[in-house]
Amino acid sequence: SPGPCTPDQSGVCLDILRWALLAEGPKIPIFGVCLGHQAIGEVAGGTVRQARNIMHGKASMVSHDGKGLFEGMPNPFSAIRYHSLIVTRDSVPPGFLVTATSNDDGEIMGLRHESLPIEGVQFHPESVLTEDGFRIVQNFVDRVEAQVPIS
Repeated sequence: SPGPCTPDQSGVCLDILRWALLAEGPKIPIFGVCLGHQAIGEVAGGTVRQARNIMHGKASMVSHDGKGLFEGMPNPFSAIRYHSLIVTRDSVPPGFLVTATSNDDGEIMGLRHESLPIEGVQFHPESVLTEDGFRIVQNFVDRVEAQVPIS
């Protein structure tokens, strides 16, 4: 679903992300999907705005860097999107890399922190309509279990 509206309305998510990004505590792995991806971008200092195209239940081809969550994924692959907001390309937060982009509209589909185990995707890897989406989720789980840095 497109979530409750905006990252500002995502409840405790923002507090958890602030703690993970800004605190000197343990580095907790975080995998943000859709609204979670937007919340990561906003808390880290990016801008979330209305997307050029509302993408509720639409598939896009997504190109990626082949690292982290995208290791072993086809490039490009088909991903299902359910969103009307995006993290803007001109506001990618310091310390984050763009890891994936939609081929049809150029919107950011993935962000990864350079040193913390924090990564987000705008599309829905858990959907059966995302090609090999299970692999993205499994890549995150494997790295957490092995305590391998996401980046």
